[in-house]
Amino acid sequence: MVLASAVVAAVWALVALGVLTAGRPALARASGLIAVTQAAAGIWPACAPLAVAAWLACGLGLPDGVLGSWPRRAVAAGAAVAGLGWTAGLLATGTALDRGPLIAAALGACAVALGAVALRCPKAPAARRRTLQWVAAAAVVTAAADAVLIALNMLLGTPGELLPWILAALVVMPAGLLLSQLPVTSRLAEQALVEAVVVAGLAMLVVSVYLVVIIGLARSPVGPEREVLVASVVAALTAVVLALPLRFRLVSFGQSLLGRRGQTPEEALASFGARMSRAVPFDELLLQLVESLRATLGPAGAEVWVGTDGLLHRTVSVPERPGGQITLNDKERLVVGRTRIGGPAWMGVWLPGLLAGHPQEAPVRVAPAAHLGDLLGLLVVRRTPEGLDFTEEDDRVLIELARQVGLALHNMRLDSALQASLEELRQRNEELQASRLRIVTAADASRRAIERDLHDGAQQHLVTLSVKLGLAREIIKEDPALAAELLEELHSDVQNTNATFRELAHGIYPPLLRNHGLGEAMRSVTRRVSLPYQVDVDLPRRYPEEIEAAVYFCCLEAIQNAGKHAGPDASIEVRIHADSETLRFSVSDDGLGFAAGTGEGHGFVNMTDRLGAIGGLLFVESERSAGTTVRGEIPIGEAP
Repeated sequence: MVLASAVVAAVWALVALGVLTAGRPALARASGLIAVTQAAAGIWPACAPLAVAAWLACGLGLPDGVLGSWPRRAVAAGAAVAGLGWTAGLLATGTALDRGPLIAAALGACAVALGAVALRCPKAPAARRRTLQWVAAAAVVTAAADAVLIALNMLLGTPGELLPWILAALVVMPAGLLLSQLPVTSRLAEQALVEAVVVAGLAMLVVSVYLVVIIGLARSPVGPEREVLVASVVAALTAVVLALPLRFRLVSFGQSLLGRRGQTPEEALASFGARMSRAVPFDELLLQLVESLRATLGPAGAEVWVGTDGLLHRTVSVPERPGGQITLNDKERLVVGRTRIGGPAWMGVWLPGLLAGHPQEAPVRVAPAAHLGDLLGLLVVRRTPEGLDFTEEDDRVLIELARQVGLALHNMRLDSALQASLEELRQRNEELQASRLRIVTAADASRRAIERDLHDGAQQHLVTLSVKLGLAREIIKEDPALAAELLEELHSDVQNTNATFRELAHGIYPPLLRNHGLGEAMRSVTRRVSLPYQVDVDLPRRYPEEIEAAVYFCCLEAIQNAGKHAGPDASIEVRIHADSETLRFSVSDDGLGFAAGTGEGHGFVNMTDRLGAIGGLLFVESERSAGTTVRGEIPIGEAP
């Protein structure tokens, strides 16, 4: 046990150093914690619960070593508290560690950590997903190794002391984590996971077969039988481990005899379509595509260019090349977008930038990735000068790959446009809800203002008239002269009351606007404006009531704002014009002005709501000491 713990701790320490070198300090701390607790458990077995808690915390923190959510932090904290309590109890009482509960706790911690890894893997970015896949592959191999050890111990009694071997098998886990951080091996994460599952399954199959053999004997093997069975099990497991690598070597050797190496172009085409159907992240999809292109069609290199509107950028290349860009004019975009595939001569005319640094005699192909003639990208594959030229089958495969890439790029653009539209709709919905609330609030406030004006103004005039009429009735017979004076006052009071009602009605909806239109209504505002005031209204016809009302009240609001804030020396100019499609108005003053974002208050919100309700727009332009201009535009369409 001591030796096994020391080996595991040493491997974790190496992993912590390697991960720290790779620029992952949080993951390095988690690895170092396991190394320390595992070493302590080898010296003092009572510290084993702490090691289990450290393993669990590291598993929950993958792929970065950070416990990013409160459920993970809570589980890790609970495990740490339980481990400390367990260890403290053992040390305080001097009780020996019971391996049964410890193994159960370790299995539970493994299940929780692996479950967390499985949940995060599909949502993680490409680089982080590779780490999780490597860890999952290592966990599969570790579980298979432990299962084989347990089966051998149960069937053949080998190894005699099982727990140290099971513990030693855990070195595969830190090894997998380290491989996920190395640039050379990190890209093999998906393949490693698949092969780990295959090897583990075959190993379990071998163990099951030998289990059937033991059951058939109806007794445990003894003497020479045991030695032969152990040797055969070891040989079978060795064949399982070497089967896949040896098969790939033999297949590669056979293909080299036929002049083919690695994956065929048809297989690359099929695999790309399969990866598209699995919704692989697009950056990972392009990287895998370029690697496949280099392995099948372009040994000297492959690259993908992506862009829109004639501006293309080198997005992925193998071997890696510095970023570059190509700019195409409209004619070049049209020609390139309609071309199926091009060689060196064609590229020299339309895409000369792609030939920079490429040997003149070396074969090269470019396949535009387009959708409905719209150029979205380029696939470029290169071969060495001594390499074979491209065949018609190679061109066909490259054209089909470019077609699929064009479709994927088009779908990605549609998805981006859809997301932008949804975001715009969300913002418009929020603005609409806020506008409705403001309209309801303003309507309530207007009704309260009308009620107040009626109560405090017109109603008081009517009460006064009623009192004076009653008084006139009492004194008309006794003092006709005084009654005549009182009736004269009543005549003046009636005129004042009528003026009060007229002013009140004018605030609700001016009669001049209804009867004579915007020109007369805006000119009538002159008597209520304290500043010099000019009106220029040139409209070919009358417009719907809601449009004229919106323009009138917006202009009136802007005029009142100018009267309050422009200063005593300012002047106001109102212009209202229209063409066949749009009615435009502006209210300008040459007063004090205000800095952008500091003077737009409740009045501007009201104007925006009024115009927005009929599809119009409001614009406010102002600078300090340069005056203010409030402009509005309302779509009106053709005259009926």
